[in-house]
Amino acid sequence: MDRAGKRLESVGAPGLIDAPSLSPDGKRVAVARLDPQTRTYDIYVIDLARGGTSGRLTFDPGDDRYPVWSPDGSHIAWGANRGAGSHFYQKLASGGGQEELLLKADAPSYPTSWSADGRFIFYARVDPKTGFDLWVLPVEGERQPFPFLQTPFSEGYGRFSPDGHWVAYQSNEQGRFEVFVQTFPASGGKWQVSTNGGTFAHWRSDGKELFYLSGDNKLMAVEVKPGSSFEAGVPKALFDLAPLRALPNAYAVTADGQRFLFVTQGEATANLQYTVVVNWMAEAKK
Repeated sequence: MDRAGKRLESVGAPGLIDAPSLSPDGKRVAVARLDPQTRTYDIYVIDLARGGTSGRLTFDPGDDRYPVWSPDGSHIAWGANRGAGSHFYQKLASGGGQEELLLKADAPSYPTSWSADGRFIFYARVDPKTGFDLWVLPVEGERQPFPFLQTPFSEGYGRFSPDGHWVAYQSNEQGRFEVFVQTFPASGGKWQVSTNGGTFAHWRSDGKELFYLSGDNKLMAVEVKPGSSFEAGVPKALFDLAPLRALPNAYAVTADGQRFLFVTQGEATANLQYTVVVNWMAEAKK
C-alpha cells in the first residue's frame, strides 16, 4: 500500500502468513508461513524482483517465526520453538548452507531488529516476574545476551534506528501500549512518540520518520530528529487498516517510507461461516 492506503499489489501466494520482513534492498521479503497440515510455521523468502516466487528457508518440524535480516541482506535470523525452549538461528538468505545456532534462550523469546553495524540483535524475552522485556544479543564474540529494558511492565518490538544510536519500542507502563524511544546503549533518557496508543514502530531508512500503529488501528507517521538529542513532531494518521482488512500486527516499510507491506485478510477468510452443533454428545451416544 502507498501512504494513502491505496493497494498497489499483492505479494506471494495466499496463506496463513505472519511477520513480513523486507530485505535492506527491498527486493525480497521473509515471512513465516503456517502449514495447515502440521500446524507449524516455517520461514519462506519471497523474491519480489522475480514476480513473487518463494523459496523455503527452514525445514525442521518445529515452529520457525519472526525473521529479521542482517544489514547487508546476506543472512536471516529467526526465532524457533523446537522441543524444549526458544532458540535463535541464522542462515544464508539464499537458502544455501547450514543454519547456525545463535542463542539457546532460557525463556520464550523472539528477535525484532538487527543493528546496522551487524553487531547486535534486539529481541523480546518473556520473564515470569516482569513479563516481556527487551534484551540484546551480540552477534560476535561470546554472544552473551544482556538486558536493555527490564521493568514490571511489558516492553517489546525493539527497533534499532538506522544509525544505531536509538531504539524505538512499545511499553504498557501507562496502562496501554505506547511507542517510546531511548538511546542505545541505554542512558536513562526516554521520549514518548505516540499519543493515542502505539505498537510496532518502524524507522525510515534516513532515521527522520517513525511509523507505528495507533490504538484505533491507524498507520501513523511522525517526523523525528534523532541527532545528538531526540525530538519528535506531531503524529499524523496515514490511513485506517480496517477498511483494507489489514491485520493490526507486524508489517514492513520500504526504505523511503513510501510503501507498506501488510498481511491482509482475504475475502474468502473474512466471509467464512461456521456451523455450531450443540448437544453433540447426546447425538453421539445414539
